[in-house]
Amino acid sequence: MREPLTPGRFDRWLRIEADGTVVVLTGKVEIGQGITTALAQCVADELDIAIEQVRMAQPDTDISPDEGYTAGSRSIEETGELLRYVAAEVRSLLLQRAATRLGADVTSLSVSRGIVRAPDGSSVAYAELVDDELLARDAGGEVRPKVPSARRVIGTAVQRFDLGAKITGAPAFVQDLTLPGMLHGRIVRPASPGASLTAIDASEIERQRGVVVVVRDGTFLGIVARSEIEAIRARQRALRLAAWDERSTLPSTTDPRYLLDQTSTENVVSEKRDERPRADGARTFTAEYSRPFIAHAALGPSCAVARVDDGRYTVWSHTQGIHPLRSALAKVLGVAEESVRVIHLDGAGCYGHNGADDVALDAALLARAVPGRPVRVQWMREDEFAWEPYGTATVVRLSASLDASGRVAEWTHELWGHGHGNRPNPAHGELSSLLAARHLARPRAPTTAPPARSLTTGALRNALPLYTFPSHRVIDHHVARQPIRVSALRSLGAHPNVFAIESFMDELAEAAGSEPVAFRLTHLDDPRARAVIDTVVARSGWRGAKADGEGRGRGIAFARYRNAGAYFACVAEVSLEQDIRVTRVWGAIDAGTAINTDGVVNQAEGGIVQATSWTLKEEVHYDERRITSLGWDSYPTLLFSEAPEVDVVLIDRPDEPPRGAGEAFAGPVSAAIANAIYDASGVRLRDLPLTRAKLVAALP
Repeated sequence: MREPLTPGRFDRWLRIEADGTVVVLTGKVEIGQGITTALAQCVADELDIAIEQVRMAQPDTDISPDEGYTAGSRSIEETGELLRYVAAEVRSLLLQRAATRLGADVTSLSVSRGIVRAPDGSSVAYAELVDDELLARDAGGEVRPKVPSARRVIGTAVQRFDLGAKITGAPAFVQDLTLPGMLHGRIVRPASPGASLTAIDASEIERQRGVVVVVRDGTFLGIVARSEIEAIRARQRALRLAAWDERSTLPSTTDPRYLLDQTSTENVVSEKRDERPRADGARTFTAEYSRPFIAHAALGPSCAVARVDDGRYTVWSHTQGIHPLRSALAKVLGVAEESVRVIHLDGAGCYGHNGADDVALDAALLARAVPGRPVRVQWMREDEFAWEPYGTATVVRLSASLDASGRVAEWTHELWGHGHGNRPNPAHGELSSLLAARHLARPRAPTTAPPARSLTTGALRNALPLYTFPSHRVIDHHVARQPIRVSALRSLGAHPNVFAIESFMDELAEAAGSEPVAFRLTHLDDPRARAVIDTVVARSGWRGAKADGEGRGRGIAFARYRNAGAYFACVAEVSLEQDIRVTRVWGAIDAGTAINTDGVVNQAEGGIVQATSWTLKEEVHYDERRITSLGWDSYPTLLFSEAPEVDVVLIDRPDEPPRGAGEAFAGPVSAAIANAIYDASGVRLRDLPLTRAKLVAALP
């Protein structure tokens, strides 16, 4: 049985307007995953209204509940389920009032599009029944949501709310926001992470055409101008005039194995011992895998707009956490949280912690210099690449013993990395994760990504395989010193962990003389895990051999995200011609109840393409002083012409709770590609990205 929910008052989540529109208030934000549509479906279904009668309020700290971050593929699991319970109870209360109004028994009433009808034909609308008193009480959580057979909106392919403007080019992003009297800002970032500003002639910049004010506070330097082009030109001038004191602070190599030589904290996070005597004939195998620093590489550089009116800050941002950002901004700005309002607007592409929160502080600092005028600040492309937090470099070392029957008897998983979570957090105290805070004359010491707290968080996501092994050991080597800024990148530690585990499972299958699919199924007890593997095997026509002759190969991989989210299995097909080319990917996903069936498939398709790009191309480059990956030429991503054909099967399970799907794909796709490369070439590539140069170097 589900524990009773404690969501607080109904009007914290729902509002029913006079025209019958239901306004949904939530702190979860749209970042391209279709969450606003799916949450609206949850409410529409439970209230028996049409999807077009639901309006999702823009997340805003003045009206939205504090739900922390939209992260970890947990919005449907948590907020979606909460909204279903809240809406179900509101419907029950409305029907009780309707029964009294219509003189009918509650069980005899029917509802369609928010109109309650009695058997005699009389009717009353929700809007006529609701008042402030009805929604001003606390939800109890006792009213059960609909059973699957009664659902009409959940489990259908509703057209996404957010796509229309994005497809047609209408204003849709914070980058598009225009306000009356708006000015434009640009930030002059230090030359490198270890640099400080020693000299700048601000007066010369202020004399430049269009410049309104130059803001300097310690090493923080910003420019406010009448137009964006004038702000950009002033920034270019400032970069030529500025003098910096630089130091070498970055690692001396881009090889992630530098982590192995750093001071780390060792933590055995999971251990299980088989007390039976070890069988004779056991063979032990080891392998090491790595992932470099990976950028978010958002299509549109981070942007924010801020305005200061009578000491109160209003900030429009594509942050993934409006309330935590408000808290972080208030601390740096030295004002009460009530003096900061954060309003979410969509950003132009990002899953994870990029520069969205940082540019919000930039905009607030510049707006403070021109009270009453909104200031729009957009990072330059080189700022985005050089200064955003990356997904951390990781090294994974695996070892396993096979018994005489070819089954895994012992498994050890060790990982080294800097951590994965460094978003703004009220728990940071006097420290700050916001970039500009460290550059001010009175700086706040920067936070660093902490070690993972459990096997579902940070670096440890999916470090423990879902497979059944008699003995296992998982060890985290957390490297606290972080010379390169890191934080959350889509799927966090699940990407490098699953890449390593599923690559190693193929290696062990070969050592055991077993076919890769059969070897996995031998170690899987979970029937839903077996089902996604069986489904993708059938869909792809998997034959356990080379896909189509010389230079072509197929590989398979599987994982359940966080061992608690969606199940996903995939088969990748590669072609080794002039370069490594992923030609096709088949996938099978089980996310329990699929709220929006097309939305889940969309997430799988996009996740597969993004993971293919990470696997084949993406890597942050740097020297000992500076990041050198500053644009698409030095940080290439997958081209449209290089994208694989994608075929995804959704296994919908309406009787199962919904599970997060958005981050389930990265690890399995990377591993399946690596396994396909081995199938095609006989060469094991264990270090991401998997490039032609590495393949050629490894050929005998």
